[in-house]
Amino acid sequence: MNYTWFASAHDDGSAAFRILTMVMMFGALMLAAGINDVFSGEPFWLALAGFILMRMVLVVFWLGAARGDPERRATAVRYSGGITVAQLYWIALVIVIPPGSQAYLPLFAAGATLELAVPAVAERKGATAWHRAHIVARYGRLTLIVLGQCFIAIVAALQDMADTGDAGRLWQAVLFALIAFSLWSLYFADEAHLAETRLARALQWGYGHGAVFAAAALVGSGMRVVLSAQGQASTAALLIGLSAAAFVASLWLIRDAASLRGRAGLILPVSAALLVAGCWGPVPALEWIAAILVLTAIARRQVLQRRAA
Repeated sequence: MNYTWFASAHDDGSAAFRILTMVMMFGALMLAAGINDVFSGEPFWLALAGFILMRMVLVVFWLGAARGDPERRATAVRYSGGITVAQLYWIALVIVIPPGSQAYLPLFAAGATLELAVPAVAERKGATAWHRAHIVARYGRLTLIVLGQCFIAIVAALQDMADTGDAGRLWQAVLFALIAFSLWSLYFADEAHLAETRLARALQWGYGHGAVFAAAALVGSGMRVVLSAQGQASTAALLIGLSAAAFVASLWLIRDAASLRGRAGLILPVSAALLVAGCWGPVPALEWIAAILVLTAIARRQVLQRRAA
């Protein structure tokens, strides 16, 4: 997220910028490679090294922006300083506090809060010149990439049907597709994302996408669990329903709550409540989830079309 907002304001298309971007990507790959260590109860040195590499490249970026954009030099310096302080905190945390300590989780949360606070502090006295359409497009592409987990599950269901002749897999694939395409339709609605560019609104929209991405990923993961579950399909469907509800509720928070009033503004909250309630209802969970999401997408579009007319 930090890279996206920086690049929107300061990407000069130079060879140095691209090389540094590739270095940052390598850091992200190191972080991904070290993820398993995070859950082992041992210090996660590889993940930490990857994260530090990513963030230190961003410090270099901001120092370059401070040099090349005198008007926003103070903002760029605050960014570079804040990111550096946060990285020193993470290094100290991993070195000093064992992962099994009771203090570890609260201290980890404090570090995450520090990271999230950097843009809010840095931008307060001078906003960077990010481009709204560019930011919205970048976030939209990442949303599609995360929803790709759902499409992978659809392909897996169809392949399983072809291999085993189980017609039930075809029905699951259809339900998965209805769920995935409904979430897609709800996110890419006619109403513009990030209609306001105020700092508070931009932070809410940007950080709120963390919940959108996580929920979309969990929907896809739940679909894969449904396909592999042995007698636990209902539990996996519950994961899909709750994750879809979180996606819809998060989308309302970052977009509809600020842009829609009246009945149109209530559609997504009501849909999220129905998704949660239906997980324990008499209707099979996957069928309920698909039906609610399809009806939500249709109802929202029709209400807004009538309003526009």
